[in-house]
Amino acid sequence: MTAPIEARKSPIHGNGVFALKSIKKGAQIIEYTGPRMTHDEVNEGDGGDVESGHTFLFTLNDEYVIDADAEDTPAKWINHSCDPNCEAVMEEDEGDDRTKDRIFVYAIRNIKAGEELSYNYGITLEEKHTKKLKKIWQCLCGSKNCTGTLLQPKDKSKKKKKEGKKKKKGKS
Repeated sequence: MTAPIEARKSPIHGNGVFALKSIKKGAQIIEYTGPRMTHDEVNEGDGGDVESGHTFLFTLNDEYVIDADAEDTPAKWINHSCDPNCEAVMEEDEGDDRTKDRIFVYAIRNIKAGEELSYNYGITLEEKHTKKLKKIWQCLCGSKNCTGTLLQPKDKSKKKKKEGKKKKKGKS
């Protein structure tokens, strides 16, 4: 079920998706659809270029990615925000076929008619977050909580664990 929404020009960035009617907190708004690709297929192609700052790829699970660029779905136009009104939720299929997992966008608060939909993209990169990458993945949401980038902070607990292991190896 798709809530009453419309894709059009956005003050945040390029195109965006707007509520045509009020949407209640918890409502399922739209499914993020497109062909499934393996992570290797994405890495071999040009749709997941870290240097582009633009992608319609959505990580579905550890095996697959959804490529919304291949479909005419409004979901691909939902912009990032550091203060979002929606969240993207993966719903795992009960069987063993991970291509049947799905992504749905839900309202995390009441959304007024005319309001632009947004969620936190949660972009994580293995690469070091250089000034250049932060500029490429610049956030334009304009919220008072804006971090200035779509990139998520590196997980410091993982870094500490790695550093701890390095020290142990060094002492051996």
